[in-house]
Amino acid sequence: MSTALVTGATSGIGLEFARQLAARGNTVVLVARTEARLSEVAAEIEAAHGVRAEVLVADLADRTDVDRVAERARSADTVVNNAGFGMRRRFLDNDLAVEEEMFDVMCRAVLVICHAAGRAMKERGRGQIINVSSVAGWLTSGTYSADKSWVTVFSESLSGELAASGVRITALCPGFVRTEFHGRADISTAAIPDRAWLDAREVVRGCLRDADKQKVLSVPGVLYKGVALAARVAPRRLVRRSGGAVARARQSS
Repeated sequence: MSTALVTGATSGIGLEFARQLAARGNTVVLVARTEARLSEVAAEIEAAHGVRAEVLVADLADRTDVDRVAERARSADTVVNNAGFGMRRRFLDNDLAVEEEMFDVMCRAVLVICHAAGRAMKERGRGQIINVSSVAGWLTSGTYSADKSWVTVFSESLSGELAASGVRITALCPGFVRTEFHGRADISTAAIPDRAWLDAREVVRGCLRDADKQKVLSVPGVLYKGVALAARVAPRRLVRRSGGAVARARQSS
């Protein structure tokens, strides 16, 4: 039986990946910080899908914990790097330690886990890694955008490196998704129109279809496909101007 490891597996997009990969018959390894919540999700998945759900408690800002997750990822057939969080405050208004934590979770942990899983998958000649990025990675809206830009480019680069090995790499780049993400970061969503919101189930379902087709970039929804295209072809001064407006609006909301 195949095994899928998912970080940030107790809510939002990560939880949907865990559910849908279990529905495909995978044993799932659930990674998050809170043991009680992990145990609840594991029990739900085992009851719903009849597969084994393993709990791995880890804080991906802690290097020792990241190494433990990376070691477990070596034997996984599918790895989903989803863990992350957002911040309302702008870079210079934040404590440096908070910024470093976000970088460690959203970039360094992805790097370490992909290195371990990618090497093992290459040796086996098969495997799949999905890195959850964001359409924000093509914008200029603070360090979150910068971190997600790194994830997208890293995923594209790794895909090229492993192209002939049988290992598939996909970067998922959604826009606004209805999850707990914004509430946890105390980011107001009042100004976001209904048509801009995506459903987490559909986002994950579409990403898994794209990954099956060996697509390197998965951008869900017509709206965000347009945003991604526009951000990539527009003059960078316009992208910077729009990113600054978004950052100011977030700070004042």
